[in-house]
Amino acid sequence: MSIAYIRFELLRTFRNGRFFIFSFIFPLILYFIIAGPNKNDHDFGGTGISAPLYYMIGLAAFGAMMTTIATGARIAGERQVGWNRQLRITPLSARNYLGAKVVTAYMMAILSILILYISGTILGVRLSAEHWLEMTGLILVGLVPFAAFGIFVGHMLTVDSIGPVMGGTASLLALVGGTWFPITSGVLFDIARFVPSYWLVQASHVSIGGHGWGARGWITMAAWAVAMCFLAARAYRRDTKRV
Repeated sequence: MSIAYIRFELLRTFRNGRFFIFSFIFPLILYFIIAGPNKNDHDFGGTGISAPLYYMIGLAAFGAMMTTIATGARIAGERQVGWNRQLRITPLSARNYLGAKVVTAYMMAILSILILYISGTILGVRLSAEHWLEMTGLILVGLVPFAAFGIFVGHMLTVDSIGPVMGGTASLLALVGGTWFPITSGVLFDIARFVPSYWLVQASHVSIGGHGWGARGWITMAAWAVAMCFLAARAYRRDTKRV
């Protein structure tokens, strides 16, 4: 039954026009607007990374964040109409229900990443297969706390309030994470290193022979993942006890 539910989730997601615009079309348009004029900049902001590569990863991270956090909107909508209450009297377990949400979010995130990758190659991004795979792996690992955050807010907020919270959170994380410009020093840099979105953008460093994340990056991501998964599980249990 979980496979059938995943199929249902995917169909419903593909039919959501607003989701497509903000998760796929918006980052794609921004990429060509921002990176296009700077396609010949091969040392963007002193990072040693070309502008097309930097913005490819930055906007891929932004789009992937949006798709995973958007899980919360679907959950909030189901809570409002009582759909999740109906699902609880079916053989679909809580694990399969939440698992389907996460799988759907990741499949949409992968699609968003691939769209930006194709756009990057159009602007001249060239990497080895090893670097493509390592970079993608880091991004997918880095999405764990965002997927958990989506489940958390979906069970805590209403449909009317969740939109501004999701949009504001994703925009703020993109800003602090360095999606729009390199963050290399100052107070903002000190703050950014404790934010998961910063390490998503840092995944592009594997293209210049780096390892993407050091110990600090892995510890930061692990801490956020554990904290968000705990909050998501607590919010789910609290919500299901009400009905």
